[in-house]
Amino acid sequence: MKRKWMKKWGVLFLSCYMFSAISAQGISRKEKEPVDFVDPLIGTLSTPQLSAGNTYPAVLLPFGMNTWSPQTGRRNDGGLYTYSANYLYGIRQTRQASYWVRDYGQFSFMPVTSRSNFTEEKRKSWFSHKTETATPYYYKTYLGDSHAEVEVTPTERAAVLRFGFHQADSAYIVLDAFDKGSYVKIIPGERKIIGYSSKNSGGVPSNFKNYFVIYFDQPFLNYSVWSDTIRKDNIREETGNHLGSIVGFSLKKGEKVTARVSSSFISFEQAEINLKELGDGDFEKVKKAARDRWNQELSRIKIKSDNIEEVSTFYSCIYRMLAFPHKFYEMDKTGKPIHYSPYNGEVLPGYMYADNGFWDTFRAQFPFLVLMYPSVVAEILSSMENIYKESGWLPEWFSPGHRDCMIGSHSASIISDAYQKGIRSGYNINTLYEAILKNTEHEGPVSSVGRFGAGFYNKLGYIPYDVGINQSVSRTLEYAYDDFTIYKLAKVLNRPQKEIALFRQRSLNYSRLFDPQTRLMRPKDSSGKFIPAFDPFRWGEHFTEGNSWQYSWSVFHDPEGLKKLMGGTSGFIDKMDSVFSLPPVFDISYYKRGVIHLVREMQGVNMGQYAHLNEPMHHFVYLYNYGAPWKAQYWTREIMKRLYSSKIDGYPGEEDNGQMSAWFVFSALGFYPLCPGTDQYVIGSPLFQQAILKLENGKTVTINAGNNSAENRYIRQLKFNNQPYLKNWLSHELLVKGSVINFDMTSQPAIDRNTDPSAFPYSLSAEK
Repeated sequence: MKRKWMKKWGVLFLSCYMFSAISAQGISRKEKEPVDFVDPLIGTLSTPQLSAGNTYPAVLLPFGMNTWSPQTGRRNDGGLYTYSANYLYGIRQTRQASYWVRDYGQFSFMPVTSRSNFTEEKRKSWFSHKTETATPYYYKTYLGDSHAEVEVTPTERAAVLRFGFHQADSAYIVLDAFDKGSYVKIIPGERKIIGYSSKNSGGVPSNFKNYFVIYFDQPFLNYSVWSDTIRKDNIREETGNHLGSIVGFSLKKGEKVTARVSSSFISFEQAEINLKELGDGDFEKVKKAARDRWNQELSRIKIKSDNIEEVSTFYSCIYRMLAFPHKFYEMDKTGKPIHYSPYNGEVLPGYMYADNGFWDTFRAQFPFLVLMYPSVVAEILSSMENIYKESGWLPEWFSPGHRDCMIGSHSASIISDAYQKGIRSGYNINTLYEAILKNTEHEGPVSSVGRFGAGFYNKLGYIPYDVGINQSVSRTLEYAYDDFTIYKLAKVLNRPQKEIALFRQRSLNYSRLFDPQTRLMRPKDSSGKFIPAFDPFRWGEHFTEGNSWQYSWSVFHDPEGLKKLMGGTSGFIDKMDSVFSLPPVFDISYYKRGVIHLVREMQGVNMGQYAHLNEPMHHFVYLYNYGAPWKAQYWTREIMKRLYSSKIDGYPGEEDNGQMSAWFVFSALGFYPLCPGTDQYVIGSPLFQQAILKLENGKTVTINAGNNSAENRYIRQLKFNNQPYLKNWLSHELLVKGSVINFDMTSQPAIDRNTDPSAFPYSLSAEK
């Protein structure tokens, strides 16, 4: 969006469906809809040395197969768009889910003033944020060196681009189909270009292609195919490593060129079917439909607040949460879902999703989808079933196929959480449970699939640090949690008692690495001895992107058991307090490249060893609900205030497929899914005066906190459906039946409120 300063004028009232500022004279200013509060540029002021989100201004529909973005990085850069960049290389179709995992199937467009300016460096153009408009449904910028304006607006699998030129007699459009195998064919009589991009970063079969079709509304004055750095005039068709095309137009002054574009992973014929998503609509009609779709989805949560920045942050976060995972399926000519399989290379019926890392998103992003979008989750579960059938494994990090990234086997958590919360149709739970069991016994084709070190874990109850498997402590803790979610699912499925007992026992494996001396998690060798030289401030090696101070709390499912190990409630709370009071020191000797961006992000916020920049600590402050709930209320507000904003550096670390955003959205609503796989959301401190959630089943959840303010962050009293409520958690089952939650907020902490164990959330050790 164009970044505008808004004056607070008279009385300010915000809701999800409009913004009105009314002056003392009663004159009403322009109303705003929810999408107008979304700023896709939040998080784009990032570098490899310091991430403020590592986002790009994604133009798409919710969960759409294709995304469009301006490209400021070169062809092989992980940074697709960086706010500090001065040059634009093109408008790119992308599905990039991570700076580190990269993109696939991408191609791009760029207007230029000369047929010679087709290579990456020659076609780049200076651009300014002063002429840039970025919204979820529309992007526009002026390209100074090209003397041209470019716009794009999307559907799920197609888009319309529009190009305007100052020099009508020098109007050219470059298509880049990228390297690693591409094809281009120009069909002048139809004003059409077709082709494919085979560009990828892994996770695809050998026959992978992204087929595209492009129709222009102006005839071609001339045309060329280019290969690498060589232009071939009047050549219509070429196959090679790195191909593209350049077409020229003869325009009248003020005349624009429109390109209607679609793509398919299946075939050119399917790409033509996908193009029908545009209907007969022109650019403005497609743009309006995309805007309406975003408003429809964002309006499912209505909020009231007197803080514009917090409202912008909130809706911008929801936008990020609805961007992933991407649909990877298409609709055939009969309207049925089909997909190209990035696992076996076949075209098959049914749903397929891609571009997600469950290590990040099992925590809050997927629980949000379970609450607000159960129909989408049902499709994703069906997709997971298809992935298992097509590859023999459940996905963990997939973009579009299996990728060797991160740890854990959190597909179990996602399946268990969804099934227990009532999403039970559209897929075969028995097939998925079979796949879960396979994960627990086997290593997969890459270390992130199945369970790396499964043999050691199942035999010893932990993964030793001396057997050639890194991140041994983190893997042990996460496998134990995943075993808990399997235990809960097994009970619901009435599995054999021996099997249920096995996974319950394994879910206690976290305790095997607890060191009573440091009262932290510590690596053990294969003989059962703790590592002798142990520095809990040392990052990496035994821990995933963190240290023991940050990872020792990854016992989502049994805080009472962890409390007992730490010496009871007082010892537990004191240890939690230490996380914030310790200095942000570190040992980075494991990383040979020096201080990594994650450490800088921890240092920069001056919150001790607390590392919100990365997912393992996202649940941490909610653990205060097991003894000092007022501290959870204090810290959730503090984190929202200090670490999130609506500025271009508005995230405290990488925004991973919606998870960093999901923490803010749940916390702003006043509760958080501390332990997916249970029915509970743990209470924090709501940010707004009111929030109304419209659920898919037609019910609503209304959260009132009328006396809320920056000072009034503590709960004095809570009512659920007009009855006094003395728990530190809310039930999913009751929420989805429709509910009204009334928070009475105060500026002073109610230190003794809800500190009795009867108020505490679920814990395995306290299970009856």
